[in-house]
Amino acid sequence: MATLYVENVPDQLYEALRKRAKQNRKSIAGEVISLLEENVPTPQELKRRQQLFHRILKLRAGKAVTGGPFPTTEEMQREDRER
Repeated sequence: MATLYVENVPDQLYEALRKRAKQNRKSIAGEVISLLEENVPTPQELKRRQQLFHRILKLRAGKAVTGGPFPTTEEMQREDRER
C-alpha cells in the first residue's frame, strides 16, 4: 500500500478535516482516505459509470411505455384543443 504525505495544508482546512474525522470517529488519515474514495474515481468506477450512462441512453431511446388504457398527456392536450 502506498504512503501519501501532504505538506502546506492551510490551517482552516486542517481544522475542518480534524473536526470531520472526530465526528465520524476516524483518524485524520482514515478520513482523508474516505474522502479520496468518495471523490476520486478508480478505473473500475469510471467503467461502471460509463455502463450506467449507456443503459440510460438505451432506455431513453426506447419507446415510452403508456400507462395502460389511459391516454397520454399529449393526447389529452389535443383533445382539449379540439373542444
